[in-house]
Amino acid sequence: MEISRNLLDQVISIARQAGDSILEIYHDEAGFNTETKADASPVTDADHAAHRIMFPALEQIDNEVPVLSEEGHLPAYEERALWHRYWIIDPLDGTKEFIKRNGEFTINIGLIENGVPTLGVVHVPVLNVTYAGAKGLGAFKLKGASQQAIQVCKVPANGERAIQVVASRSHGSEAVEQCIEKLQTAFGSVERKSMGSSLKLCLVAEGEADLYPRLAPTSEWDTAAAQAVVEAAGGVVLDNTLQELRYNTKADILNPHFYVIGDTAYNWSKLLG
Repeated sequence: MEISRNLLDQVISIARQAGDSILEIYHDEAGFNTETKADASPVTDADHAAHRIMFPALEQIDNEVPVLSEEGHLPAYEERALWHRYWIIDPLDGTKEFIKRNGEFTINIGLIENGVPTLGVVHVPVLNVTYAGAKGLGAFKLKGASQQAIQVCKVPANGERAIQVVASRSHGSEAVEQCIEKLQTAFGSVERKSMGSSLKLCLVAEGEADLYPRLAPTSEWDTAAAQAVVEAAGGVVLDNTLQELRYNTKADILNPHFYVIGDTAYNWSKLLG
């Protein structure tokens, strides 16, 4: 299975189909069922509906490439450790935002190769916007049938603008506040945007934010697709030791704290290390 524009278009189509199924439930006046999973996170009819579309569709692309879904079975690490290439999906990222009906939820499909996210699609059903990117292909933002290339922005110099920081709407932390204080000292002016789901990474990818510090828990299916988009747009996602965030390296699928960075030429280590 070669990474190509044709493959990326197939994945975009799958994400959009799942998005349509989510919107049917989102706009249903009868409402939807919500349950609580073992980790205390919510799951809805929409999560399950999207999973039922995405999982078999990705298997059909190449039945030798496994699919790991938040709403599916998590194989033992002894099995997953043998996976050199696999799909990782979050059928509905931002379930809390879905329940609040604020539109800030996404569908995430990522391709991992030897621990590295090499292709990603993040679809925003309410906006009919899709972010997509892949190694060697660049990154794009699609609105309906229109498409534009996206890239990260440069850190502002000499106070030409405020540095733009994006943070979680549902998961704040004291560590993020401390990070923002350091940025204010370094840059003088910081503008903060709060948002749900993997949209935060996509804001960095399209140059609407300089930094997204995530200093609270996430899982690998929350970030893989959007990380691929960020890196295809010229950015990077670094873990709490300032090494590139990698996948399928241990038994659990929890991410360390991480930073999503647009301008890789800037010396972030002096602020984040």
